[in-house]
Amino acid sequence: MRLSRAFLPTLKETPAEAQIASHRLMLRAGMIRQTSAGIYAWLPLGLRVLRRIEQIVREEQDRAGAQEMLMPTIQPAELWRESGRYDDYGKEMLRIRDRHDREMLYGPTNEEMVTDIFKAYARSYRDLPRILYHIQWKFRDEVRPRFGVMRGREFLMKDAYSFDLDREGAIRSYRAMMLAYMRTFQRMGLKAVPMAAETGPIGGDLSHEFIILAETGESAVFYDAGFETLDWEHTDYDYEDPQDLARFAGLLTSMYAATDEKHDPAAWEKVPPERRREGRGIEVGHIFYFGTKYSAAMGFTVAGPDGRPVTPEMGSYGIGVSRLVGAIIEANHDEAGIKWPDPVAPWPAAILNLKPGEAACDALCERLYAALGGEVVYDDRDERAGVKFADADLMGFPWQAIVGPRGAARGRVELKRRATGERQEVSLEDAVAKIRG
Repeated sequence: MRLSRAFLPTLKETPAEAQIASHRLMLRAGMIRQTSAGIYAWLPLGLRVLRRIEQIVREEQDRAGAQEMLMPTIQPAELWRESGRYDDYGKEMLRIRDRHDREMLYGPTNEEMVTDIFKAYARSYRDLPRILYHIQWKFRDEVRPRFGVMRGREFLMKDAYSFDLDREGAIRSYRAMMLAYMRTFQRMGLKAVPMAAETGPIGGDLSHEFIILAETGESAVFYDAGFETLDWEHTDYDYEDPQDLARFAGLLTSMYAATDEKHDPAAWEKVPPERRREGRGIEVGHIFYFGTKYSAAMGFTVAGPDGRPVTPEMGSYGIGVSRLVGAIIEANHDEAGIKWPDPVAPWPAAILNLKPGEAACDALCERLYAALGGEVVYDDRDERAGVKFADADLMGFPWQAIVGPRGAARGRVELKRRATGERQEVSLEDAVAKIRG
């Protein structure tokens, strides 16, 4: 992407309405534009990050055995009346009528719809277990939307739904999704801590929220240092092995973790002082086991092994995909701008031509751009070096490949690592190797 041709509208001034770092930086970096209260258009830079996050979520759901589908944003009100939630959900639900005066709603979640879809096809215990998921836009009419994409009205969610024959199977599905979540967040460069949570309007008696650590987090958190060192992505836990999943769950529950709402000072005192960690965190995922709450209400049964009808046990599992963009920024930024972790960065590097029009600079930049397959940002604008440095820091590319007249004359590139500020002068070949990782 040549910056002279790109639609990346950065701002020098911080918009007055932005109260937290992620909101300020997303607006200044040209990632989003507000179109209405709590509703945002995603501009090219922001959309690339959103898609990178979405793809990691998708790959880890698939790895865990979940199957992707896509449900509509508009749902019939009858489904929610069938479950008993239509009148209980409150004003956050956007209720509408179509031209035939049918009552509809813009879905805030999909428990009812996925139950209705699956029960139309599942007839026998042989059709279980199944985990279905989709990544779709939701709408909740927050009374005070704020903090940009962190608490907007329209947002992109991954929600998965499990169907099992009994509670034992449902708990296995719950543990499999918990493992998938830990791997998902680690792949994004995040340290996530699962904490027991209230079930809220979803219902059920087992729930965990996933908190990532950030100084500007909305909740105070207390947790065991063991969560900081575990490598979930490369562990040998097998999604198909119930004993492996039980071992994984046992490890998680053996370590203390709680938000301020559920903090137990007596249990906290039992954690060795050198292992106690306190801070603030942001919720980026939430999982629920709620048994037969929806399947029973909606008359969903299958034939069991003995031929008798069985009501499937269910769970739901959400990740805030668009919220994660803001949360990652909250955990990875400085005064100059964003510091994207490599796996979610919109582009891995920015090539900064400090003297466009100078033959050696132009030639070396073009060679570097071609060697990287054009999959980087090339700042070829006729701007001062200071402007280019500021924009590259603001937009947060993991690497900056800086090409000036002195280095270009010797075929050398100055590489800057955004996360650390470390700089080194290298050959073009070495620059390509480092950027590609």
